[in-house]
Amino acid sequence: MPHPTSAQVAARIEELYGASLTDLEAHAQGQPPGMLAALLGSHDRLSFAEQSITFYRERLEQLLHPERQISAVEVSHIFDCARRLAEAVAVRDTQAATTQAVLRSLCRADAPAPEPPVASAPAVPPASPVPTASTAPSR
Repeated sequence: MPHPTSAQVAARIEELYGASLTDLEAHAQGQPPGMLAALLGSHDRLSFAEQSITFYRERLEQLLHPERQISAVEVSHIFDCARRLAEAVAVRDTQAATTQAVLRSLCRADAPAPEPPVASAPAVPPASPVPTASTAPSR
């Protein structure tokens, strides 16, 4: 399942709060920390991770260009770039999954409330156990 992009997360935040991301960021700065600030922070980290992925992928492509000679020194740069790319992907995946889970749990205040579950007939309580007569002689 593909993770949402920062643009999709931004659109969902705007939908939930009914304002543009820029307005929400300005509003959140004058407020105590809360859900909005947390969502905006998650969006920023997701966006930064996506920018890092793009940067390190392009840099790796430059380092591994077919016409380029790879020396022993450049090998360490290639490994470092690949490691940083993997870290950026891990951050993006984690941030996207967490933010998506939080966004799914939220709904707009003016959205219609979910219908209450239909009550079914009450279950019949189990019958109490009937004592059995013992066939053993009593003393």
